[in-house]
Amino acid sequence: MDRQPVPAMAVTADMILQRRRGKRYTQAGVYLILCVLVLWSVQVTIIEDTDWARMGSLAEVWESTNRFIGIDFALFKDLIGPTIETFMIACLGTLLGVLLCIPAAWFGALNITPFKPVTYPLARLMMTISRSIHEIVWALFFVAAVGLGALPGIFAIAVRSVGFIAKMSAEAIEDIDPGPVEAIRSVGGNNLQVLIYAILPQILPQVLGVIIFEWEINIRRSAVLGLVGAGGLGLVFFRQMNTFNYHGVMSVIIAILALIVLGEAFSHRVRRAII
Repeated sequence: MDRQPVPAMAVTADMILQRRRGKRYTQAGVYLILCVLVLWSVQVTIIEDTDWARMGSLAEVWESTNRFIGIDFALFKDLIGPTIETFMIACLGTLLGVLLCIPAAWFGALNITPFKPVTYPLARLMMTISRSIHEIVWALFFVAAVGLGALPGIFAIAVRSVGFIAKMSAEAIEDIDPGPVEAIRSVGGNNLQVLIYAILPQILPQVLGVIIFEWEINIRRSAVLGLVGAGGLGLVFFRQMNTFNYHGVMSVIIAILALIVLGEAFSHRVRRAII
């Protein structure tokens, strides 16, 4: 007896169901591998690498943590200068970083870079190096180069800011509408006129938002750069830890938190007013 042919629609539906089952099995396998990797990471980095004997019992941990609960009110008058210094490090470092970003963004935008084989990869390498190296490492480098104080902190903030501001600005330039650029060039406009009248009006809101956002981050960065000798509240924090003044440490943390909150409030108002 001849076997009746299976309808093409039934074969297609069966194939779709098999593919869905295969995808589910593949996803389940991927999730299982991820879970195993997470558990292995916890085992290696937390369970095996933690000195549990030195940590002690839960009561001892709470006793150690409880030492920080308290405020050294007498220290607050000495935090005014470092707080202002931290704020100025963030502001001056961001401003210097913006100036450094002008050539970096110009060279790093593929549609306006002067010489693509050289300037484009050079600018992108500069952005990558800036983002890849932590600001603490930059601060250590500049402290070794120019000494202790606020100046190495400003340089560290500036160099660290280039990677983010220049990258975002260059990508904004690459996404502009080419119409205004071609129109200005068609009437004999030079590169500076193209930049001012065709490119800047299109990217200015986005770039300003990026700069303000980076300035907020730089306030947090500048607050800890003093740990390596770059001035500001971080240096006071380091001294309080070395003298085991735990209530003073908490006072410095409160000052850092207040500075960050004020910076975010100010940047929010500026962003709404400008952008």
